[in-house]
Amino acid sequence: MTLQSNRTLITKLESMVHDCLKDYISHDEPLAILDFPDIRNCGDSAIWLGEMAYLKKRYGKRPTYVSRIDDFSPEQLNRIMPSGPIFIHGGGNFGDIWDAHQDFRERVLECFPDRQIIQFPQSIHYKSRSRVEESARVIGRHKNFVLLVRDEESKEFALKHFDCEVRLCPDMAFCIGPIEPEVSEIPVLAMLRSDLEKVGNADLSAYPDIPKEDWTTESARSVRLSKALGAATALLALKPAEIRLCKLDAAAHNRLRRGIRQISRGRTIVTDRLHVHICSLLLGRPHAVLDNNYGKIRRFMAAFSGGTDLAYKATSLDDGIAWARYKADQSLVPAA
Repeated sequence: MTLQSNRTLITKLESMVHDCLKDYISHDEPLAILDFPDIRNCGDSAIWLGEMAYLKKRYGKRPTYVSRIDDFSPEQLNRIMPSGPIFIHGGGNFGDIWDAHQDFRERVLECFPDRQIIQFPQSIHYKSRSRVEESARVIGRHKNFVLLVRDEESKEFALKHFDCEVRLCPDMAFCIGPIEPEVSEIPVLAMLRSDLEKVGNADLSAYPDIPKEDWTTESARSVRLSKALGAATALLALKPAEIRLCKLDAAAHNRLRRGIRQISRGRTIVTDRLHVHICSLLLGRPHAVLDNNYGKIRRFMAAFSGGTDLAYKATSLDDGIAWARYKADQSLVPAA
């Protein structure tokens, strides 16, 4: 297999995203995006900013209505946007690991039985058969739901269990495009999950020189300030919906900048987070990839991002660290 540069891969995946989405978006029809990720996870912000970048680049537009889970109003959405498709933010929360997002998704389907609803690309994972059946009932009643998924296993699962249109689509974060990295400070950085999707407890005691971090720590004050500045930017428009969107966009930019600064510190990275993998590709930074607890990263790489020498599929933490150290040392060798 011929390996691709990260920029070639990014361009290819952006084009694939457009091939999937062009059937559901038009220049003159408004759209909504629900379930803005107002959380510390930088990866979710990368997905959101990819969604925004795609709309701006391909259609020169922004969503007419946006909401988080806790400030969603069906009445307000209908008033502001009585027609047009409703999109739900992408990610890795389709199933029963992150119940609040699945509950919200199914609530939206029940609130808008006559509107087209498109799920931006997701990974699917269920532990409970009864929850699969519940989701299947809600989806089956809707009749106009489009489910975009980020890997072949999710596609096969959805086609088997759900009565809806299912399409394979890359993660929206690739629509951000290449990112200029900051200067690295350390040879190897371990970015390892500390949440419900982690695999055991990674022990780096044998590697005291390698920092172990996750990207779920943030300055609440910094995010509040970014939202306030975003709102101030939109005040001249005098449109509450635009003010809300600017606030949320500003928070997403704040979080992604923090994440990029964090992972840029390593000349190489070891990670079990999908969006550390994706952001490392956007940065052009070598990284060793472990999997999360249900195969999400392996599945995504098999579908879309495995064809580059920047990403090494490690068989263990020790294997990933050994590869990352080798690549970090290589990067210091002057070119002939």
